[in-house]
Amino acid sequence: MSTEFNELLQGPLGDQPPTDKSQIWIIGTREQVLHTINEFYVKRIANDRVKFTPIIPAPFEGKYMSVLVR
Repeated sequence: MSTEFNELLQGPLGDQPPTDKSQIWIIGTREQVLHTINEFYVKRIANDRVKFTPIIPAPFEGKYMSVLVR
């Protein structure tokens, strides 16, 4: 990697404390979101369904969302 790229990594995104957790946002129809949650659980991407937020309406027409916090 170049020096310039390494300097960019030290910027605002690189300074986040290690206590921040990554998130996976799932957006789609209600059935798609539920299917993806089940798929993540079966494939052991998430070891517990409790790590997903409840399915809520997304700010897009006819779409729903859930967030996996890892």
